Amino acid sequence: MMTCCPVVELRQYALHPGQRETLIALFDREFVETQEAAGIRLIAQFRDLDRPDVFTWLRGFADMPSRAAALCAFYNGPVWAGHRDAANRTMISSDNVLLLRPSRPGSGFVLDGADLPPANATVIPPVLYVATIYMLAAPAAGEFAEFFERSMTPELVASGAHPIAVFETEPSANTFPRLPVREAEQAFVWFARFADVATYDRHLSALDASRHWRETVRPALDQQLDNPAEIMRLIPTSRSRLPVRGR
Repeated sequence: MMTCCPVVELRQYALHPGQRETLIALFDREFVETQEAAGIRLIAQFRDLDRPDVFTWLRGFADMPSRAAALCAFYNGPVWAGHRDAANRTMISSDNVLLLRPSRPGSGFVLDGADLPPANATVIPPVLYVATIYMLAAPAAGEFAEFFERSMTPELVASGAHPIAVFETEPSANTFPRLPVREAEQAFVWFARFADVATYDRHLSALDASRHWRETVRPALDQQLDNPAEIMRLIPTSRSRLPVRGR
């Protein structure tokens, strides 16, 4: 299986009230194929269940130099020029961006055979993705991936959460400063897929019932975080590429 991608942006846009559907319609109509044509890999677009005025999406790149070239091609191109004012009118801010890389070889998203849904797609995939963001205290950053795999993953899997992709901060300098990212922060991000909200809630209950999680793993996790974990419950849009089955 091939994973995508060596460099990933996790982008969260704060929108003016009631503007998310406007932005999703514009994005899915104008900014999907055109970004792909510029060399950008569209991974997924989401509605956040808990934040109705947030649009979350993921895109990937082969490396940092090609990221710079692809972003330059798209944002200096005619499609963005023709629609940027309409897009920007929906937004309060667009600078909540984490620049990430897979935490180990093979821990990125698996997109084998996952084609982009067609431009006229309207079906909302019946699946829930949950993204968990840990902002790490500096001393923990170098060893956290090992802690996650050794101590956390068995407990997560036993309670019904199978990490499908795991990332950490990409340390390279931002190669396209026109679009800011959250630099000088150490993030660790993992994604899981659930059949629905009820399945996710059962996972949380099972995790909370684990004595080893409550008394050993969770305290060790909390000691390594700068802030409480940020958890996003995400529903893919009709044009999201990220598959609803598989790893």
